[in-house]
Amino acid sequence: MSSYKNFSLFYDLFTYNVNYKKRAKYLLKLFEKFDRKPTLLLDLACGTGNFSFEFAKKGIEVIGVDMSEDMLCEANLKNTQKNKVLFLCQRAEELELYGTVDGAVCCLDSLNHIIDYEGFKKSIANVSLFLEPERLFIFDVNTPYKHQFVLGNNTFKIRKKGVTCIWENKFSKEKNLVDTHLTFIQNGNALTQDIMERAYGEEEIKVALNEAGLEILAVYGENTFKSPKEKSCRNVYITRKA
Repeated sequence: MSSYKNFSLFYDLFTYNVNYKKRAKYLLKLFEKFDRKPTLLLDLACGTGNFSFEFAKKGIEVIGVDMSEDMLCEANLKNTQKNKVLFLCQRAEELELYGTVDGAVCCLDSLNHIIDYEGFKKSIANVSLFLEPERLFIFDVNTPYKHQFVLGNNTFKIRKKGVTCIWENKFSKEKNLVDTHLTFIQNGNALTQDIMERAYGEEEIKVALNEAGLEILAVYGENTFKSPKEKSCRNVYITRKA
Protein backbone atom coordinates (compact mmCIF):
# COMPACT_ATOMS: atom_id res chain seq x y z
CA MET A 1 0.00 0.00 0.00
CA SER A 2 1.27 3.45 -0.89
CA SER A 3 2.45 5.93 1.72
CA TYR A 4 0.64 8.72 -0.19
CA LYS A 5 3.62 10.99 0.40
CA ASN A 6 3.18 13.15 -2.71
CA PHE A 7 -0.61 12.81 -2.75
CA SER A 8 -0.78 14.25 0.77
CA LEU A 9 0.68 17.54 -0.46
CA PHE A 10 -2.24 18.07 -2.85
CA TYR A 11 -5.00 16.00 -1.28
CA ASP A 12 -7.01 18.89 0.16
CA LEU A 13 -6.63 20.88 -3.05
CA PHE A 14 -8.05 18.13 -5.24
CA THR A 15 -10.87 17.10 -2.92
CA TYR A 16 -12.30 20.59 -3.28
CA ASN A 17 -15.57 19.09 -4.53
CA VAL A 18 -16.13 17.22 -1.27
CA ASN A 19 -18.43 19.11 1.05
CA TYR A 20 -17.05 17.72 4.32
CA LYS A 21 -19.44 19.68 6.50
CA LYS A 22 -22.49 18.46 4.59
CA ARG A 23 -21.29 14.86 4.48
CA ALA A 24 -20.45 14.81 8.17
CA LYS A 25 -23.95 16.12 8.90
CA TYR A 26 -25.38 13.34 6.72
CA LEU A 27 -23.39 10.69 8.60
CA LEU A 28 -24.55 12.03 11.94
CA LYS A 29 -28.14 11.83 10.72
CA LEU A 30 -27.53 8.16 9.95
CA PHE A 31 -26.21 7.62 13.48
CA GLU A 32 -29.27 9.29 14.94
CA LYS A 33 -31.64 7.41 12.61
CA PHE A 34 -30.32 3.96 13.51
CA ASP A 35 -28.82 4.56 16.97
CA ARG A 36 -27.60 7.81 18.51
CA LYS A 37 -24.92 10.43 18.16
CA PRO A 38 -21.58 8.90 19.22
CA THR A 39 -19.49 10.41 22.01
CA LEU A 40 -16.19 8.75 21.03
CA LEU A 41 -15.83 8.15 17.30
CA LEU A 42 -13.23 6.27 15.28
CA ASP A 43 -12.50 7.92 11.92
CA LEU A 44 -10.68 5.13 10.10
CA ALA A 45 -8.39 6.11 7.19
CA CYS A 46 -8.92 9.73 8.16
CA GLY A 47 -6.40 11.16 5.67
CA THR A 48 -5.78 14.84 6.34
CA GLY A 49 -8.48 14.88 9.02
CA ASN A 50 -11.23 16.89 7.36
CA PHE A 51 -14.05 14.62 8.53
CA SER A 52 -12.45 14.24 11.96
CA PHE A 53 -12.51 17.99 12.48
CA GLU A 54 -16.13 18.28 11.38
CA PHE A 55 -17.17 15.64 13.92
CA ALA A 56 -15.07 17.33 16.62
CA LYS A 57 -16.92 20.58 15.98
CA LYS A 58 -20.10 18.74 16.94
CA GLY A 59 -18.69 18.01 20.38
CA ILE A 60 -17.63 14.44 19.59
CA GLU A 61 -14.31 13.08 20.82
CA VAL A 62 -12.55 11.74 17.72
CA ILE A 63 -9.74 9.28 17.12
CA GLY A 64 -8.41 9.65 13.59
CA VAL A 65 -6.42 6.70 12.29
CA ASP A 66 -4.43 6.56 9.05
CA MET A 67 -1.48 4.51 7.81
CA SER A 68 0.17 7.49 6.09
CA GLU A 69 2.47 9.61 8.23
CA ASP A 70 2.41 12.25 5.51
CA MET A 71 -1.39 12.52 5.54
CA LEU A 72 -1.34 12.80 9.32
CA CYS A 73 1.34 15.51 9.18
CA GLU A 74 -1.06 17.56 7.05
CA ALA A 75 -3.87 16.78 9.50
CA ASN A 76 -1.85 17.90 12.50
CA LEU A 77 -1.07 21.22 10.83
CA LYS A 78 -4.82 21.89 11.06
CA ASN A 79 -5.29 20.41 14.55
CA THR A 80 -6.38 23.10 16.99
CA GLN A 81 -6.94 23.08 20.72
CA LYS A 82 -10.59 24.03 20.17
CA ASN A 83 -11.36 21.01 17.97
CA LYS A 84 -8.56 18.71 19.09
CA VAL A 85 -8.39 15.28 17.47
CA LEU A 86 -6.19 12.37 18.54
CA PHE A 87 -4.40 11.08 15.44
CA LEU A 88 -2.78 7.65 15.34
CA CYS A 89 -0.58 6.27 12.57
CA GLN A 90 -1.74 2.69 12.04
CA ARG A 91 -2.76 0.40 9.22
CA ALA A 92 -6.40 -0.62 9.36
CA GLU A 93 -5.27 -4.26 9.23
CA GLU A 94 -3.26 -3.67 12.43
CA LEU A 95 -5.67 -1.38 14.29
CA GLU A 96 -4.94 -1.18 18.02
CA LEU A 97 -6.89 1.32 20.12
CA TYR A 98 -6.60 2.08 23.84
CA GLY A 99 -10.21 1.06 24.45
CA THR A 100 -13.60 0.85 22.79
CA VAL A 101 -15.50 3.48 20.81
CA ASP A 102 -19.25 3.97 20.50
CA GLY A 103 -19.19 4.74 16.79
CA ALA A 104 -16.95 4.33 13.74
CA VAL A 105 -16.80 5.66 10.20
CA CYS A 106 -14.62 5.09 7.16
CA CYS A 107 -15.22 7.64 4.42
CA LEU A 108 -14.50 8.36 0.76
CA ASP A 109 -13.98 4.77 -0.41
CA SER A 110 -10.95 4.30 1.83
CA LEU A 111 -11.69 0.59 2.28
CA ASN A 112 -11.33 0.15 -1.48
CA HIS A 113 -7.66 1.00 -1.11
CA ILE A 114 -7.15 -2.25 0.78
CA ILE A 115 -6.73 -4.43 -2.28
CA ASP A 116 -6.15 -7.75 -0.47
CA TYR A 117 -9.47 -9.33 0.51
CA GLU A 118 -8.06 -10.92 3.66
CA GLY A 119 -6.73 -7.50 4.65
CA PHE A 120 -10.14 -6.00 3.89
CA LYS A 121 -11.83 -8.54 6.16
CA LYS A 122 -9.23 -8.09 8.88
CA SER A 123 -9.70 -4.32 8.85
CA ILE A 124 -13.46 -4.63 9.30
CA ALA A 125 -12.96 -7.23 12.05
CA ASN A 126 -10.61 -4.83 13.85
CA VAL A 127 -13.21 -2.07 13.79
CA SER A 128 -15.76 -4.48 15.24
CA LEU A 129 -13.30 -5.56 17.94
CA PHE A 130 -13.01 -2.00 19.30
CA LEU A 131 -16.66 -1.08 18.76
CA GLU A 132 -19.05 -1.29 21.70
CA PRO A 133 -21.93 -3.78 21.34
CA GLU A 134 -24.99 -2.49 19.45
CA ARG A 135 -23.08 0.56 18.16
CA LEU A 136 -22.69 1.52 14.51
CA PHE A 137 -19.93 1.30 11.93
CA ILE A 138 -20.80 3.37 8.86
CA PHE A 139 -18.64 3.25 5.76
CA ASP A 140 -18.82 3.84 2.03
CA VAL A 141 -17.30 1.97 -0.90
CA ASN A 142 -16.86 2.64 -4.58
CA THR A 143 -18.95 0.21 -6.58
CA PRO A 144 -17.84 -2.26 -9.28
CA TYR A 145 -19.85 -0.12 -11.71
CA LYS A 146 -17.77 2.98 -10.93
CA HIS A 147 -14.51 1.07 -11.25
CA GLN A 148 -15.39 -0.37 -14.62
CA PHE A 149 -17.40 2.37 -16.30
CA VAL A 150 -16.41 5.67 -14.64
CA LEU A 151 -12.77 5.21 -13.69
CA GLY A 152 -12.10 2.41 -16.16
CA ASN A 153 -9.20 3.08 -18.48
CA ASN A 154 -9.92 6.79 -18.53
CA THR A 155 -7.60 9.74 -18.03
CA PHE A 156 -8.71 12.93 -16.31
CA LYS A 157 -6.99 16.31 -16.21
CA ILE A 158 -7.82 18.76 -13.43
CA ARG A 159 -6.32 22.17 -12.79
CA LYS A 160 -6.75 23.99 -9.48
CA LYS A 161 -4.91 27.04 -8.11
CA GLY A 162 -1.94 26.70 -10.41
CA VAL A 163 -1.55 22.94 -9.96
CA THR A 164 -2.41 20.44 -12.69
CA CYS A 165 -3.35 16.87 -11.80
CA ILE A 166 -3.27 14.22 -14.52
CA TRP A 167 -5.19 11.13 -13.37
CA GLU A 168 -4.51 8.01 -15.47
CA ASN A 169 -6.45 4.81 -14.77
CA LYS A 170 -5.94 1.21 -15.83
CA PHE A 171 -8.78 -1.20 -15.07
CA SER A 172 -8.52 -4.96 -14.63
CA LYS A 173 -11.94 -6.61 -14.89
CA GLU A 174 -10.48 -9.95 -13.82
CA LYS A 175 -9.21 -8.51 -10.53
CA ASN A 176 -11.82 -5.71 -10.12
CA LEU A 177 -8.81 -3.47 -9.71
CA VAL A 178 -8.07 0.10 -10.79
CA ASP A 179 -4.41 1.08 -10.95
CA THR A 180 -4.11 4.87 -10.88
CA HIS A 181 -1.08 6.97 -11.76
CA LEU A 182 -1.28 10.59 -10.56
CA THR A 183 0.98 13.35 -11.83
CA PHE A 184 0.97 16.73 -10.10
CA ILE A 185 2.54 19.60 -12.03
CA GLN A 186 3.32 22.89 -10.28
CA ASN A 187 5.65 25.62 -11.55
CA GLY A 188 7.07 23.24 -14.13
CA ASN A 189 7.90 20.58 -11.52
CA ALA A 190 6.20 17.20 -11.47
CA LEU A 191 5.49 14.80 -8.61
CA THR A 192 3.87 11.41 -9.10
CA GLN A 193 1.86 9.01 -6.97
CA ASP A 194 0.56 5.51 -7.69
CA ILE A 195 -2.55 4.29 -5.91
CA MET A 196 -4.75 1.23 -6.31
CA GLU A 197 -8.39 0.47 -5.56
CA ARG A 198 -10.27 -2.80 -5.57
CA ALA A 199 -14.02 -2.96 -6.03
CA TYR A 200 -15.70 -5.41 -3.67
CA GLY A 201 -18.99 -7.01 -4.61
CA GLU A 202 -22.03 -7.16 -2.36
CA GLU A 203 -21.43 -10.78 -1.38
CA GLU A 204 -17.78 -10.14 -0.48
CA ILE A 205 -18.82 -7.25 1.75
CA LYS A 206 -21.59 -9.28 3.39
CA VAL A 207 -19.19 -12.13 4.17
CA ALA A 208 -16.63 -9.74 5.69
CA LEU A 209 -19.28 -8.07 7.85
CA ASN A 210 -20.80 -11.37 8.95
CA GLU A 211 -17.42 -12.76 9.99
CA ALA A 212 -16.80 -9.56 11.97
CA GLY A 213 -20.10 -9.84 13.82
CA LEU A 214 -21.61 -6.80 12.10
CA GLU A 215 -25.22 -6.71 10.93
CA ILE A 216 -26.22 -4.69 7.86
CA LEU A 217 -29.05 -2.34 8.82
CA ALA A 218 -29.24 -0.51 5.48
CA VAL A 219 -27.36 0.23 2.28
CA TYR A 220 -27.95 3.64 0.71
CA GLY A 221 -26.81 5.45 -2.36
CA GLU A 222 -24.26 8.16 -1.63
CA ASN A 223 -25.67 11.03 0.47
CA THR A 224 -29.19 9.62 0.30
CA PHE A 225 -31.62 7.66 2.45
CA LYS A 226 -32.62 5.48 -0.50
CA SER A 227 -31.46 2.13 -1.83
CA PRO A 228 -28.64 2.36 -4.39
CA LYS A 229 -29.52 2.62 -8.05
CA GLU A 230 -28.13 0.22 -10.65
CA LYS A 231 -25.48 2.74 -11.69
CA SER A 232 -24.63 3.96 -8.20
CA CYS A 233 -20.97 4.95 -7.93
CA ARG A 234 -20.58 4.92 -4.14
CA ASN A 235 -22.72 3.06 -1.62
CA VAL A 236 -23.05 3.69 2.11
CA TYR A 237 -23.28 0.75 4.54
CA ILE A 238 -24.85 1.21 7.95
CA THR A 239 -23.86 -1.72 10.16
CA ARG A 240 -24.33 -2.61 13.82
CA LYS A 241 -22.23 -4.78 16.09
CA ALA A 242 -24.22 -7.64 17.55
